Amino acid sequence: MGGKPKVFVSRIIPDVGLSLIREACAAEVWPSPLPPPADVLAAKLADVEGLVSLLTDKLDDAVLAKAPRLKVISNFAVGFNNIDINACTRRGIAVGNTPGVLTDATADMAFCLLISAARRVVEGHRYTIDGKWKTWEPLGHLGQDLVGRTLGIVGMGRIGYALARRCHGGWDMKVLYHDVYKNAQAEADFGARQVDLPTLLAESDFISLHADLNDTTRGMIGAAQFKMMKRTAVLINSARGPLVNQKALATALKDGTIFAAGLDVTDPEPPSMNDPLLRLANVVIAPHIASATVQTRNQMAEICARNLIAGVTGQPLPAWVNPEMVPRK
Repeated sequence: MGGKPKVFVSRIIPDVGLSLIREACAAEVWPSPLPPPADVLAAKLADVEGLVSLLTDKLDDAVLAKAPRLKVISNFAVGFNNIDINACTRRGIAVGNTPGVLTDATADMAFCLLISAARRVVEGHRYTIDGKWKTWEPLGHLGQDLVGRTLGIVGMGRIGYALARRCHGGWDMKVLYHDVYKNAQAEADFGARQVDLPTLLAESDFISLHADLNDTTRGMIGAAQFKMMKRTAVLINSARGPLVNQKALATALKDGTIFAAGLDVTDPEPPSMNDPLLRLANVVIAPHIASATVQTRNQMAEICARNLIAGVTGQPLPAWVNPEMVPRK
């Protein structure tokens, strides 16, 4: 491996990216399906120039202080709330992510959760395999209609736009959105209307969260917000678990404050097996698999690898979170 830059890869990623990393770097790859413990990760960072991280790897200033040679963190994700970006910028550490390639897969998953929760698909599946299906039931398993209903998008970025395109074009849904920025394209293409959050919650039949997780959005959907929603509303979260107060969600679902929910993310991940959500029939919970298609994960791996290699060789990152940083020598 000679003089190749030393890097640590905190999980096995698709070979499309891993082979590029191994060709260009002296790479140690964590072999376990579970993330390295915090003390192990800190020890691995002591003498590496590059790191491939996942959302499960918490990289705060205290951890970064133990990585004197680190030049780049390449996050295998679009989000990067597991990383202290300001600390990286101050320390001259480039941070990369994998944007763009997840858009369609994540929008597809959001709609999958929407229709599954609205039409009680998973509940019906359990009913069947538990041997409870005896006959066709005129009043059994009644769900919500989709055609012509109102979709509320919280965070009209790429993924929110892609979901709106599916729902408006395929099911003739009206589109409302709440965002700090105006999305002229969504307004032109779908007649989308920008509204405040209480209006969106009150008027939408389906509410899909696509916001970034930060201090202003953490817990943005809680008990007060559930009371604003229709009793027939379906909440979808394929963004970040902490956007929703999970205890309040369980109460709203149990009490019939809202009709159903579809989640690809929880808080924490995975949820405790004692979490009351797991005992409810009107929630669909997937294990954070929105980007889990072969093509998407391969594209993520390639971008991740190219970010890492660029960072350890002093080149601009293809997908750079903090390009304003002054590179570490």
